[in-house]
Amino acid sequence: MSSTATSRPLPRLRWSWDFGPLLEDVDTSRLLQLLAALQAGGALGTAARNAGMSYRTAWGLLRACEQALGAPLVVMERGRGTSLTEFGAALVELDAAARASLEDAHAPWQRRFEALLAPIVRPTPDRLRLTASHDLALADWVEHGRRIRFELSWRGSEDALAALGRGECEIAGFHAPEEWPVSRLENWLGLWLDVAQHICVPVMRRRQGLIVARGNPHRLASLADVARRGLRLVNRQRGSGTRSLIDELLAANRIRAESIAGYQHEEFTHEAVAAEVAAGQADAGFGIEAAAVRYDIGFVPLVVERYGFAMSRAIAESPEGRGFLARVHGNTFRQRLLAMPGYEPLEVCAPGGWADFLS
Repeated sequence: MSSTATSRPLPRLRWSWDFGPLLEDVDTSRLLQLLAALQAGGALGTAARNAGMSYRTAWGLLRACEQALGAPLVVMERGRGTSLTEFGAALVELDAAARASLEDAHAPWQRRFEALLAPIVRPTPDRLRLTASHDLALADWVEHGRRIRFELSWRGSEDALAALGRGECEIAGFHAPEEWPVSRLENWLGLWLDVAQHICVPVMRRRQGLIVARGNPHRLASLADVARRGLRLVNRQRGSGTRSLIDELLAANRIRAESIAGYQHEEFTHEAVAAEVAAGQADAGFGIEAAAVRYDIGFVPLVVERYGFAMSRAIAESPEGRGFLARVHGNTFRQRLLAMPGYEPLEVCAPGGWADFLS
């Protein structure tokens, strides 16, 4: 993190479609951004992430707009992800064409706008960059929190730790099974971090397992059951800690990944996995209990793990770092954890060595 202040980006002129009373409470620019991301991708979870919103927000936005407009925007097909309807694609194409035609005419006005505002724009302090494995409690806290001075981006645990090791962020959020011996945790963290430079702070305990349809109609008790019965799985993306856990469980049962229907069907969040199961797009997924409860479907607990943060000693001792740790160990976040199924806050501890993460 730079020790000097950076300038706040200058505001920009923007325009958007006005659907009148049909969508008077909807940010149409967000809707069109989501539709464009769906056109480029296919999976709703991926498109939502690329559009800068949660899966639940994206799902709710689409459904509300479809109901208000009286026409479907997307089609969700089993095993084929999400695609735009002819109407949805036409909206995206019209928006892109309009923006392209207005770009040249817009430029002179933007320059005059920037010149007008430049003298009154004040610098703002840098924010800590937090790259973290997806977690519902953390996501809800950030979405509804106040005075949270950091920038959050979701990556898998391994990708987050690698980003910290490369200096691309100041804090990495990751999780690891409690059953791991300390030697395994240290070897794993050592792939990306320096034990002399980085410390780890455990914050919460959470349960992971199979996310299944309500009532667990297939009577699943393990990930191996999904493979043996030829059921459809919704997977997590490569580089995530949950994906590594899935692959490890399969290897322990001598199950070839390619033999599982849907193994290549990847989603980027626990919530997206639960939504796919709830929608009948998969028979099972692997994720945290809170995600299953949020979609009112079944859960089979299999693993207890710890979630926490890694950072350099310098960041942990800085005013920004101390402020961040005070908030994640504060009463607001603790009460949020106690209210969510499958979570347990851990006792406050000082930033310490890697072995302390599991103790």
